Amino acid sequence: MTGIKQLTEQDRKARAEANEGLPTLGFETGTPYDDYVGTATLHGLQRTVTDVPEELPFLVTTQVMELYFGLLRAEWRLAQRQLDADDVTAATLTIRRTVRHFEALNAAWAALSWLTPAQFNSFRDALGEGSGFQSAFYRHVEFLLGNKSEALIRPHRRNPEAYEELVEALHRPSLYDSVLAFLARAGHAVPRSVLDRDPAAEYGPDPEVEAVWVEVYGGPLAPLAEALTDLAEQFSDWRYRHLMAVRRSMGAKPGSGGSSGLSWLERSMRREIFPELWTARTLM
Repeated sequence: MTGIKQLTEQDRKARAEANEGLPTLGFETGTPYDDYVGTATLHGLQRTVTDVPEELPFLVTTQVMELYFGLLRAEWRLAQRQLDADDVTAATLTIRRTVRHFEALNAAWAALSWLTPAQFNSFRDALGEGSGFQSAFYRHVEFLLGNKSEALIRPHRRNPEAYEELVEALHRPSLYDSVLAFLARAGHAVPRSVLDRDPAAEYGPDPEVEAVWVEVYGGPLAPLAEALTDLAEQFSDWRYRHLMAVRRSMGAKPGSGGSSGLSWLERSMRREIFPELWTARTLM
């Protein structure tokens, strides 16, 4: 018995040495990776409505963008909590991280740059009235950046959960509101009219806030200002890439969701976020 036991142990040791460096190849159920990532669920979500081969990459790219919208919402809410706790170092790091998220999000437009009008038209009508304009999570992104509009949540009234979340987001302070409230607590002269304004209203630039940013750039909070500027630039890039993708694939046709399409996107591009961060540069 002893000899058998020793042989078994030696055999086990030899096998372990032979397999040294190899990944684990046997699991009782599914792999931990699939369980964590939810790959079966993710890859089961691509339900195309036509047999047109161009529809699948269009759908996958759109779904990737939706995941990033949800990530940005979570990150900016975290940054707001950090600002509310006066932890500006953590908030700045979080905002900088979302700049990288936005870079990846913007790069997703390249996956649609090959889409010609003929290819898009081959499945566009089958989408019915579906439109990116109706994305609830993109609306959260815009609201958190300060682009507020009660009218834009109306398409979601028949989806109670999404509608209630958007109503709440409409009336919550934006990320910029949280930044200005933090600057006021830090001793900067943010006007009371700005701090007490209705957060559901669209933000309008204020010359006193502009002066605050000029002051901020001369002190230790300048990294926060630059992180926000990087974020604003990435958002502008997102809107420009969206505009160009629409122009390439459908020209000036009306949007499938009922908007004016290209002209709607052109008007949206003129609505700047964090406006005083840009105009303050003229005064520095």
